Amino acid sequence: MRNNELILCLMFADVLAVDKIEPNRRTNIIKTEGEPVTLSCSYESDSEYIRLYWYRQYHNGEPQYLLHQGARSSLARHSSEPRFMSSTSRIFTELIISSVTVSDSTLYYCALRVEAQ
Repeated sequence: MRNNELILCLMFADVLAVDKIEPNRRTNIIKTEGEPVTLSCSYESDSEYIRLYWYRQYHNGEPQYLLHQGARSSLARHSSEPRFMSSTSRIFTELIISSVTVSDSTLYYCALRVEAQ
C-alpha cells in the first residue's frame, strides 16, 4: 500500500428483527487520498418513518456519529461534517465522502432506527 492510499471497512448494525440493514459490499475499499468514496447498505423496513445512520469507529475507540437522514419521509439530514453526505432510496442508503483523507481509514457502520409516528 502506498502512503496516500486508504483502507475503509464497512460493517452493519441490526436494530430490530423485523427491520434489517446490511452492507452491500463486505470487503475493504482502497482509495487514494483526495478521491471520493461511496459506501452502501441495503435495508428493509415496513415502517414509513425511519432514519438511517452512519458511524465510524477507530481501533479501540467509541463509535463516532457521522450523519443521519430520514428515508421514506421528510426528515432532514444532519451531518457532523460537510464532506460527509448521504443518499437514500426505499431500499438502500449510501455514505458519500467527497474527498477522503488518511484519517478516514477506519471501520464504518450503517444503522436503521424506526421513529415514532
